[in-house]
Amino acid sequence: MYKKILIANRGEIALRIIRACHELDIKTVAVYSTADEFSLHVKFSDEAVCIGPPPSNESYLNIPRIIAAAEITHSDAIHPGYGFLAENVEFSKICEENGFSFIGSSAKIINSMGNKSEARNTMKNSGVPVIPGSKSVLKDVSEASKLAEKVGYPIMVKASAGGGGKGMRLVNSKKELESAFASAQTEAKNSFNNDDLYLEKFVENPRHIEVQILSDNFGNTIHLGERECTIQRRHQKLIEESPSVVVNDKLRNKLGSAAISAAKAVNYVGVGTVEFLLDKNLDFYFMEMNTRIQVEHPITEMVTGVDLIKQQIRMHAGKKYPKFLENFQLRGHSIECRINAEDPANDFIPSPMKITSFHMPGGKGVRIDSHAYAGYQIPANYDSMIGKLIVFSSSRERAINRMARALEECIIEGPKTTIPFHQAIMNNELFKKGEFDTGFLDNFEFIDKGEQL
Repeated sequence: MYKKILIANRGEIALRIIRACHELDIKTVAVYSTADEFSLHVKFSDEAVCIGPPPSNESYLNIPRIIAAAEITHSDAIHPGYGFLAENVEFSKICEENGFSFIGSSAKIINSMGNKSEARNTMKNSGVPVIPGSKSVLKDVSEASKLAEKVGYPIMVKASAGGGGKGMRLVNSKKELESAFASAQTEAKNSFNNDDLYLEKFVENPRHIEVQILSDNFGNTIHLGERECTIQRRHQKLIEESPSVVVNDKLRNKLGSAAISAAKAVNYVGVGTVEFLLDKNLDFYFMEMNTRIQVEHPITEMVTGVDLIKQQIRMHAGKKYPKFLENFQLRGHSIECRINAEDPANDFIPSPMKITSFHMPGGKGVRIDSHAYAGYQIPANYDSMIGKLIVFSSSRERAINRMARALEECIIEGPKTTIPFHQAIMNNELFKKGEFDTGFLDNFEFIDKGEQL
């Protein structure tokens, strides 16, 4: 087992990893930019190293400085968390070359799954259902036009590299294609330094379903059920839950088998997530594979009782996953709301302000993953997420009621937050009934009652 792990990340995920390490009796090293000097992940780690000024490219994305921090602290492993360098091929390779165990995927796996076009072909060859579309990256808009006519509009033009909804455009007709292709290409180039695009048939009224997988170094892979990630804004998840209201045992087994096939196709090791689109007929299609821990991993932990970060660390240290996990049973229902420092009444504009008052809810079945506190200055340089509010109960209805109660107890003063937006969704009848798709928020009318006073 590792003796000391450097966490190449910040915020709530860094704190989450620190907690798992300490329970495994592993020492931790936090890295931080000058903007994060007073963040809780710095306070609760065993050691902390400043790696640069606030801009990400001078700190959390600066590979030489992170490696130097690992060397001077005599760390034997590096955990990238999610985002930043978690799925960076170069970083994974450099860690291994410098004698540090990378608690993430190998460069080969990241490369194969990071390139969405290549990933599609790998999955198709492994018998995993894929959405009809291009077999490789598109040469130009002319090739895209010919293929679009073949698969039929509407289509999605997508960046082959990266994720997070960047370089993605919905195209409803031929006349929209040229401008959509050009703008997707520009955004992909700016976001990932790679303007390769591919094309897929647009699945109408889909749900976003992902499956959690665990793979050890001995070729064993299991799944731990699904997460519903359909409530999204501009392809960014806001609310997640497990299990999905539309997935029964039969469909769960099919999704799980497909996810296991996907992992085995690339000889995957560690924790990962296979994402699918589920259409109105409950047919599913491979979308992408995330070769890291997910933001929304806590809801799987709540319904399975498994600490995914601990299992991830153990498997990368060469241990098998526990045998009992092969017979896991989903119990109850869990929901996660991402609490962001954004103004939902003003097009979700970021609100990076000082938190003047901070009170988090408690009680049975309530979990908080957050690095924030009263007096904390939210940096303007990074993601706006303050933390995650997670609840668990015996049924979906009770979980929704518990989340509504917990949101009422959530007091964050100073910045605008997404709390009132989440409250509105919990009170929405269509959400309560489970009748939604990825376009749910497009027609969701939010009125901030606080602004009306």
